[in-house]
Parts: sequence; structure tokens; C-alpha cells
Amino acid sequence: MIEKVLIANRGEIACRVIETLREQGIASVAVYSDADADARHVRLADEAVRLGPAAATESYLRIDAVVDAARATGADAVHPGYGFLSENAAFARALDAAGIEFLGPPVAAIETMGDKITARAAVVERDVPVVPGISRPGLTDADLIAAADDIGFPVLIKPSAGGGGKGMHRVQNPADLPAAVAAARREAAAAFGDDTLFMEHFVDTPRHIEVQVLADKHGNVIHLGERECSLQRRHQKVIEEAPSALLDAATRERIGRAACDAARSVGYTGVGTVEFIVSAHRPDEFFFMEMNTRLQVEHPVTELVTGIDLVQQQIRVANGEKLGIAQDEITLTGHAVEARIYAEDPAAGFLPTGGTVTGLRYPRGDRRGPIRVDTGIVDGSVVGSDYDPMLAKVIVHATDREQALRRLDEALSATQLTGLRTNVDFCRFVLDDADVVSGNLDTELLDRLAPTYTRPEPTARAYAAAALRAVADSRSEGPWGTETGWRIGGAAPVIIRFAGAGAAEAVTVSVLGDTVTVHGGGIDWDGTARLDGERLTVDGRTSPVTVAVTGGTYWVSGVDGSFELSLARSASKDRDGAHDGEVTSPMPGAVVAVPVTDGQAVSKGETVVIIEAMKMEQPLTAPHDGTVTLAVRVGEKVNAAQVLAVVAPEQAGEN
Repeated sequence: MIEKVLIANRGEIACRVIETLREQGIASVAVYSDADADARHVRLADEAVRLGPAAATESYLRIDAVVDAARATGADAVHPGYGFLSENAAFARALDAAGIEFLGPPVAAIETMGDKITARAAVVERDVPVVPGISRPGLTDADLIAAADDIGFPVLIKPSAGGGGKGMHRVQNPADLPAAVAAARREAAAAFGDDTLFMEHFVDTPRHIEVQVLADKHGNVIHLGERECSLQRRHQKVIEEAPSALLDAATRERIGRAACDAARSVGYTGVGTVEFIVSAHRPDEFFFMEMNTRLQVEHPVTELVTGIDLVQQQIRVANGEKLGIAQDEITLTGHAVEARIYAEDPAAGFLPTGGTVTGLRYPRGDRRGPIRVDTGIVDGSVVGSDYDPMLAKVIVHATDREQALRRLDEALSATQLTGLRTNVDFCRFVLDDADVVSGNLDTELLDRLAPTYTRPEPTARAYAAAALRAVADSRSEGPWGTETGWRIGGAAPVIIRFAGAGAAEAVTVSVLGDTVTVHGGGIDWDGTARLDGERLTVDGRTSPVTVAVTGGTYWVSGVDGSFELSLARSASKDRDGAHDGEVTSPMPGAVVAVPVTDGQAVSKGETVVIIEAMKMEQPLTAPHDGTVTLAVRVGEKVNAAQVLAVVAPEQAGEN
């Protein structure tokens, strides 16, 4: 029987696995990189082992280091979580050679399902429906082009070795096919080291439906219902739910049987997910896409509607136990919805963000619902650019879909994370969309919605909360340590000015006792307001709020949304335009290129530094013509808002 498990992962999934291990009386071992030395999963585990430097290739992706850590701590088994080594056959093989149980399927299942061509061939043998297409090893560009007419346009070109949307191309016009095939092959080779391609018919108005399967080592396979994962942006899921509003009972039974057959085709054991594509216009037709041979990010929604702990089931299967549940005993009760919280700025093209978490509040909940939060961060956590930007998941359960969507919005309004920009407000924006509310979903809906999203404008309540915090801070500093308007004599209002966005009008807030007036930026409001710790009372109504301060920026998060409010700079702090011409980093990352030299004359809009964060390159340009002074070099790591270069404008009279 398994007595100690090493979790070969980090963040919220490592914390979630540790919770079940603790409930089962099983010891836990965390692993960590230098960047995660003080991370939440390290604190929660019974033991922790350092793997190496921050880079995943030197820590979490090092098979030898993880296996050595398992050996050194006497772990009976390893849980891979998701991502990193979770679907790595070489890792599973190395654990087997070391006599350590892998909490996942057999190596052969990982290898077969890890290649989309062999996966497709395997499930076809079990009569699982697949999208019409061409898929065999060694297909040339000519083979793909010749098959397109029979498959039927539009077609979807896909790499065999990878996922996440990399190398995928949809082609509507036959004339565009040769160039698209060539591009897909280049991208597949760069991303996966394998340029093998196959091609399928593109399903009209596609919806992403996946089925949770569970199989033991005695040949028993069951399914735990389906999840709707159509709300995704550029193939990255954002909001998931269970069950799907699209399927009727008969289709649910058929797609469940097909998922079980797909699992049987590779002798699967443990927890896995079979993904299908379904046309919104023909919901009774479904086609196999792929199988994920691991626990999924969105597994909590299945746990909430079934009452089954999937990590516990993985342990029971690994111990050789038979499934204690029959298919006819699986009941889907109510509705569950999950929102993924990412460190990104939706209003800036979903640019990755980062920084130190200066304030954190989640809605109260429990892992068994009705509100659940899976998270790997705590107050003070540093969010960098080394790993995936997902910070947490907020999951709710309710009696029906309408109530679940409403409860998730309320839970997100109570999710207050300050110090960096996140997608919390974007998730609330999505939940308010008419198509989402009605269940009229498809996999391209979020990509259509994203360009219409704008960052919420700060409200009078937000300005009041920030001003009240500033007044409280000024009182603690004494009369000489602040510029907020202290004077000798009778009571006088404290005047605080916040900078407007760009050239927008600054906002002035006047505070005198509980009386607060906000004027500017389109706001003209006065009333009573009081801030008691993390409770804001406005005109007699109280709500939770988080107000955190970093430098001259006040991060306010509450029911109105999340806002960054910067103090207007005084002349003493910005004399002679000292901040003009600064080129700052919008996120933590690493400098990958500096196309200019120190002292070089540059033009407005010319790229001076390129940084990379979370596998995304971001060119940073000169704000005006002038001479550049560089503050960083290639290879250097930088923080959000760090000055990377300064462009001094040309002085009048210069040649």
C-alpha cells in the first residue's frame, strides 16, 4: 500500500494533491526550484526537496532529479500533476525501473495517446467515431494537399506530436493550402522537434466536450460524465463546466461509452480524459480528438457534480484495488463551473503580467463546494515568468446552470488579488455575455469577445477606498512624512490627487472624517465612506475590499472590480520631467535582445529592448526621438516596471 507520495509539480495542483494525501493519511513530498523555495506547496508538504534553479528545464523537467528525490525520501509513488512530466513516457519508464509507482497510466498508453496519429488509429479499432481526415505516418505535403478535396473544406492541419494549438492551421480556400501546410510543418518542428502532420475536416461551429474516465487494473472502465470546455481563447481554456448544456441524456450515454472504448483501446488505467469535438448545430454527432493521459486542470467540476475525489481514485487504482463504483451508480447532481485565474492583462492583448502579490482574499469555501478555490499562491508570493501564468481556480456548485453562473460571478467578485493584473474582471465580463448565459457556446466565442473587452473604469468607491487608505497611512507617518495636506489648526479636508489614464483628467479626492468627495475623470460624487481593515462602508452599505500599496500605486479590489490607482506625481518628485523617456518592462521576464547600442540615436517607435516572459516576446520601443541609454543587457532578468532604457530627447539647437 502507498504510504508516501512525491508530487512532481508545483502551484495549485501540487497543493490540491497534498490535501487528498493528508485526508488519506499518506505522507507527502514536495519538490521545488529556487524560485519556489517558499511556495505554498512547499509549506504544505511533509517534506520538500530542491530540484535546481528556477528554469523548468533545470528543475521540474529533470527526470533524474525527480527520481533521485523520490528515492532519497523513500516515496512509494509519484503524482505528476499536469504539465511538466505528466505525459512523459520516459519519466514513467524511469520510475518503473526505480520500483516507484507512477500515478498514471501504463507507458504504452502514454506513448500511443501522445501521438495523435497512433491515437486515432487505436480508437478507430474500437469503432470510436473520428473526424473525417487523413492520418498516417510520413504524410508528405503533396499527400495532404491531394487529400483535401475528398476530406472537404474547410480543413484543419494538425501536428501529430503536440497540442495547445501550436502548428494548427484552418484553411478555407484551396489556394491557401500549400502555404499553410509548409507553415504548419515549420512550426511543428520548432515546437515539438517533430514535423509530422495530419489533416481533418474542420467541424462547423465546434464545441469542446470531454469525458472523464476511470479504469482499474482489473479491466473495469467507467466514465464520470462530461465537461464543456468550449470557452477557450487561442486553445487555452478559461471557463469550464459540468455537465454540458448541449447534450441530452441519450447522447451523454453514447459519448460516455465511446470514451470508455477509447480508454480500453490502449489498456488504460487510472484517471484520464477523452476529448471530443461536437458541432453546435449537430449535437448528436461527436468525434474523437485526443486523450489526455493525466488529471485535467478542470477536474474539480467533475468532482463537485459526482462527489468523487479523483486523486483518491488514482491512489486506489495504483494500490491495485478494484473500482468501488459501477457505471449505473454514477449520478451527476447539479451544475459546476470553474474559472481559471491567470496573471495576464486582457485589456492589453492578454499580455502576461507578474509581480508580488500584495493583497489576497478568496471567497470562503470548501473543496467539496458550493464554493471551492484551488490555489498555489499566498499573500507575498512572487509571480515570475518561469512558469505557466495560471494562479488559481475558482469553482462553484449549484442546483442548476443559471444559479451556478450567478454564484461564480459572486465568487469572482470576492476574489481580490492585488499587486499584479489578472483576468478576474475578464472572467466576469464573459459570464455576463448573452451567449454564455444562454449556453450558445463554441470554441471561437472567446476570441470574438476578447477584442470587445476593456478594463473597467475606476469607480468612486474605488477612489474613496484608496484615499481612505492613504489618509490612514499618512497619519501613521506623522505630520512631516506626507504630502496629504496636514496643517496646524482646526480640522481640514485631506486632498489626494490620483493620476488620470494617459492624458485623462486627474481625480481629486477630499476626505474630512467620514465625508468623502470624488471629482474628476468623469466622476462627481460625495457621500460618507469608512475603511475598516478590509471592509469598506459607503453610505451605510458595507462590502469586502482589498487595498494594497506598492510605491505610489494603490491596488483596489472589490465588488466593483480590480483597479490600479496611481498618485499624481508632485513637482518635487518628478522635477524637469525626470520620468520622460523611460522604457519600462510591462512584466517580469528576461532580456532576449537589445537591437540598439548605448548612446545610439533612435526614432520614436524604434525597438530598443525585447523581453520574453512565459514564452511570449515583447518588443519595447522608444517613446520619442532621442539618444538611448541602456540599463540592461541580453540574458538579464527584469521585474515588472523596471527601467530598461532611457531615451533623452534631442535638445533644441542640436544637429
